[in-house]
Amino acid sequence: MPKEISNALIQLINSLTKSEKRYFKLHSLNIKSNEKANFMLMFDHIDRNKSLDEKSFLKKNPHIKSGQISNIKAHLYKQVLKQLRGLNSDNDHDLQIRALIDESTILYNKCLYKQSIKLLRKAKKMAQSADKTILLLHILEQEKKLAMKLIRPDIAKQVTQLSAESEQIQRKIGQVYQFSNLYNKFYSLYLNTGFIRNAAEYDKFRSMFVDKTPEYNEADLSADEKMYLYSAMVSYLYYVQEFDKGLDYANKWVRLFDEYEEYKVPKVEMYIKGINNQLLGHYKKRQFEQFMNCLSDLENIRNLKGLTLTENISLQLFKYTSTHKINYYFLRGDFTNGVEIIQKIQEELQIHSRKLDRHNIMVFYYKFACMYIGNSEYSKAAHWLNKIINNNEVDLRADIQGFARILNLICHYEMENVDLVEYYIRSTYRFLIKKEDINFYQRNIMKFLRKLMIIQKNELDEAFKELLSQMLELKEIPFERRAFIYFDIISWLESKINKVPVQKVIQEKIKKKMET
Repeated sequence: MPKEISNALIQLINSLTKSEKRYFKLHSLNIKSNEKANFMLMFDHIDRNKSLDEKSFLKKNPHIKSGQISNIKAHLYKQVLKQLRGLNSDNDHDLQIRALIDESTILYNKCLYKQSIKLLRKAKKMAQSADKTILLLHILEQEKKLAMKLIRPDIAKQVTQLSAESEQIQRKIGQVYQFSNLYNKFYSLYLNTGFIRNAAEYDKFRSMFVDKTPEYNEADLSADEKMYLYSAMVSYLYYVQEFDKGLDYANKWVRLFDEYEEYKVPKVEMYIKGINNQLLGHYKKRQFEQFMNCLSDLENIRNLKGLTLTENISLQLFKYTSTHKINYYFLRGDFTNGVEIIQKIQEELQIHSRKLDRHNIMVFYYKFACMYIGNSEYSKAAHWLNKIINNNEVDLRADIQGFARILNLICHYEMENVDLVEYYIRSTYRFLIKKEDINFYQRNIMKFLRKLMIIQKNELDEAFKELLSQMLELKEIPFERRAFIYFDIISWLESKINKVPVQKVIQEKIKKKMET
């Protein structure tokens, strides 16, 4: 536990901006005690060294005993959070509303009921305008208590009204929770394995979705309920690869924010997620113009009037805008310019890596590798693929980990590392069997690469054509089609047959599609 406290404290202090550090030091001057002097000494030590070496700290501050360290750390952690709350309260709706609730409670405990209800109603108005249902329910319960203290002639009518409001909010919260749970369920499944893999999984998860979805009349739902309904639908439909329907709900999700402009700032994370899902849908459907319009909307979020760009919001915007900037070059088949932007994103990723989860980092690595393969830079692609393959979190995105191994085989074939190809075929096969995620796409590629190790050069073209024929057939099978999301094997094979760079093959296909 002491080590956990130390790590948490160090991470918190290292995350502070210069202005936050100034604010903390300035407001800590008002605390007059030895404890204050000690925790400020520790703050300065961590800020200066980016870590906490307890032996060094005690040596420089001999008046502090080793037994005091735990208390000083705990006190410092609480003080930093307290000052951050004070600094950010004016820019965060939740913090503002909670502060009013807390102040109302203090006045209630002092029997100053009229003053208490005045603050509570101010909090209620803010919660209603920002659609903060959980906070609103808490406010209503407190309002009921105050109604019984401020007895008025219309008390019965007042209590009936408050009870009706409370019941309505409870029903609304129940719907929101059920839709939210559905979203989380299918997104967590996606994080584990990627998209569904076969008909049995489709039937299983379709039944699960139907069973878990509450009955509803969409026209009767509040904006908040619709938002969570649409997010649940998108999560499920994308997971089962029904991208057309999923995009329809992503569009409804974002249109909700166009209808209720006042929600864009207080619910900005949901707004960002909605546009991200729009972009994913347009990307899967290769709708370039719509994709570009949505990307512009995403980039403009940082300019929303009244929005405070917290580290969390800045991180979300970096993650999604960077992902879709890469996808932009995939849509154009422009791998030459794509690798240039990857170098810039890689530098930013290094800065944000402490805050990003392993899943998003893995997705970035995979996209980097695919871009380098598209530009025929196989050594650089293998570098990023190895970062995925050597990842210890084997239960995360088994699909990407499996396809990273397939692409690694192709890279080593292109680099003429014959011995490594044979070794990696065996290890890849073992991995896919273990993950129960081996399909005909993967089997055909491994069988093909093993064959390439023994055939003559004059037989290569025929071997490529044979695999191409097999892959074209597979692409027509619904659940085998999933594999082509991860790598355009058909364009790669055509590039080998026609003896041209894979980038040229992809660009010619895009040009033909845009002309039709």
